[in-house]
Amino acid sequence: MEFFYSLGTYERAISIALLFFMLIQLYFYLVFYVRVIIKKFNPLPSNTEAYQPISVVICARNEEENLKNFLPKVLEQDYPDFEVIVVNDCSNDNSDLILDNLKKEYSHLKVTTIKEDEKFTHAKKLALTVGIKAAKNEWLVLTDADCFPKSDKWLKHIASNFTDGIEIVFGYGGYLSERGFLNKLIRLDALQIALNYFGWALAGKPYMGVGRNLAYKKSLFFKNKGFASHAGIESGDDDLFVMEVANKKNTAFEYRPEAHTLSVPRKTYSAWLRQKRRHLSTSKHYSWGLKTLLTLEPLSRIIVYVLFAVALYLNYFPIIIVSALVTFIIIRHIILAFAAKKFDEKRLLHVALWWDLYSILFYTKLLLSNNFNRKQYKWK
Repeated sequence: MEFFYSLGTYERAISIALLFFMLIQLYFYLVFYVRVIIKKFNPLPSNTEAYQPISVVICARNEEENLKNFLPKVLEQDYPDFEVIVVNDCSNDNSDLILDNLKKEYSHLKVTTIKEDEKFTHAKKLALTVGIKAAKNEWLVLTDADCFPKSDKWLKHIASNFTDGIEIVFGYGGYLSERGFLNKLIRLDALQIALNYFGWALAGKPYMGVGRNLAYKKSLFFKNKGFASHAGIESGDDDLFVMEVANKKNTAFEYRPEAHTLSVPRKTYSAWLRQKRRHLSTSKHYSWGLKTLLTLEPLSRIIVYVLFAVALYLNYFPIIIVSALVTFIIIRHIILAFAAKKFDEKRLLHVALWWDLYSILFYTKLLLSNNFNRKQYKWK
């Protein structure tokens, strides 16, 4: 204690601030994210009668190639009773031909078509609502046309969570592993986001899911009057809807690797930035409390590195400062390593530190562009 009071005013301020923001970071990792790592899942039921009928709903707009390549992986799920409903939403490519051919091969495929109207434009929420109304089953599983299930046991893993009292199930939507540094950043970012929303949900504070791997009851959708409260907002069919209907008692989680869906990642930084802007476009509609909490993790991480650089530059006890930072990084990376293994995300840890540094610029640019850009982001 005498050592601390012997420090100058600036030295004390920097030391306290660095310790404070490190503790915030450790709070996220040791209180929320560790829950995701230690969660245990029940084995899949061996009795086929235990699986409830499912309606898979997919909205597609000009997805000719993706429907041809990915839709069969959904249709060929190892599941006793399910239908797949594709809403062909104002497509002007050959999606209708692809779907017609697939219908001849798969009797459980149903197609609903929305024709383009020059006087009326709509977002994905209308297409989703049309698909949900066409579904014959109580349990809905939502995914996108540009992604596919990682295994043919996807639906079985999701359905293993359809127990008494559960009305909504969160799944994990990852990205294909490809060569290149950008691919690793995209997959690491997806893992970090998943740790956030799964960790918060496991702590009884669910606030979002991902529309490419999400299940809920049809009755829950209509009890909530669908997307009526945010119908005027282009996006939000997953996060804004989840915030309205999910709570700690009616929510379940499924993120075993066999239950993942995979999307094709963006190939350029600019394309990824546009995708991230669209994903974050609904965040302005979150409550101030939620926005503050969600901003706190990346912001505190950035501040830790900035204060560390300042302390080293001013030569404030470099051995102590470096030791504290190394300890902090080791704890973070141990939890990230276990999380990456749990989610079957390979070869990511060596870019984690680079991502921390790059995210200082990336998220600053992202937040500024979203705050000053009033553009409505369309789903296609």
